[in-house]
Amino acid sequence: MAYAKRRVGDGGRVRFTAVYLDPRGRERSAGTYDGKRAAEKAAHLAEGSIANGEWIDPANARMTFREYVDGYWWPSKHLEVNTRVTYRTILEKHFLPFFGAMPMGSIVPTTVEAWIGLAAPKLAPRSVRQYVALLSSVFRRAVRDRVVGFNPCDAVETPKVVNQPLRIPTPSEFEAVLAELPARYQALVLVDIETGLRWGELIALRPRHIDFLRRSIRVEQVVVEVPKRRSPTGERMIVKDYPKDDEPRTLRVTEGVLQSLAAVIDRLDLSPDDLIFPSTGKKGGGPLSRNTFRTKIWLPALKRSGIGYHLRMHDLRHAHASWSLAGGADIKAVMERMGHRQLSTTQRYLHTLPDSDDRALAAFTRIRSG
Repeated sequence: MAYAKRRVGDGGRVRFTAVYLDPRGRERSAGTYDGKRAAEKAAHLAEGSIANGEWIDPANARMTFREYVDGYWWPSKHLEVNTRVTYRTILEKHFLPFFGAMPMGSIVPTTVEAWIGLAAPKLAPRSVRQYVALLSSVFRRAVRDRVVGFNPCDAVETPKVVNQPLRIPTPSEFEAVLAELPARYQALVLVDIETGLRWGELIALRPRHIDFLRRSIRVEQVVVEVPKRRSPTGERMIVKDYPKDDEPRTLRVTEGVLQSLAAVIDRLDLSPDDLIFPSTGKKGGGPLSRNTFRTKIWLPALKRSGIGYHLRMHDLRHAHASWSLAGGADIKAVMERMGHRQLSTTQRYLHTLPDSDDRALAAFTRIRSG
């Protein structure tokens, strides 16, 4: 029920308060006016906003960004450990210092663009866009919770992202780097190039995941590396069942890779549940740190190889997809080997090798010439 409540102030001045009932049946004010008709109109508008689901509790809109994030948005998120760490780091480093004390209802597109203006010189354009997407997810939930009436991240201007072509190593470049790696790590790199495993999946492999009879590797676990202060267990290396897409997958491998794995298992005298690539290089060791491997093993080998550009370990995963597709593999099969959820992700690798355009033209010419 909406109506105008008559009030008499100091000096006998008569004014009217617009009164309506909120969704819980409590009386609310939509403002005080000099005329009764104006108060009634405001009260009916507020009542109408409740009926069409657009009503916002003014008390919620006064809640600060920090209060909403820490009290409502963050507790509602169900995230993988590494994603949770990434989100929390972005919040604390980039968003809470800027937006933290602002009332939620005061944050508008111009406010978000002001943050972008400060962040853009310090961050890559792609990072700015990704961070704004995270900020947008906060406000999407705030709209749903009736804390704000709209998402201030909608249609804001972000720096242009220029996509750089993937640099895929050629087989000869890969062999040059492989030759410079200590023998202890060559099996690890051979498995990676032949399977396209993510780093966390690769270092989680155990002898029980290798089926020598069927020449296959079963991806059942992943190792997540997080800072200790943000770790839910207090440990830096967390072993989780199932990889990123939550579904174990089986990958066929060559006899050569199986022989390399068998040699490691035999040399270290590994039990079925031991890690094949432990940090210590000895039976019973813990997971190998990505950063330790990168700085102490990979980068020195890369420099000695003389290939002339920066090749990341993760680029071997790209190379697996690219080489497989260039060799004529079915794109759906490559998608399943890579553990991609969407075919479009795998399609990025269709034309990544330097000679792919020449091979496409040669194929066209063969058909045209009969």
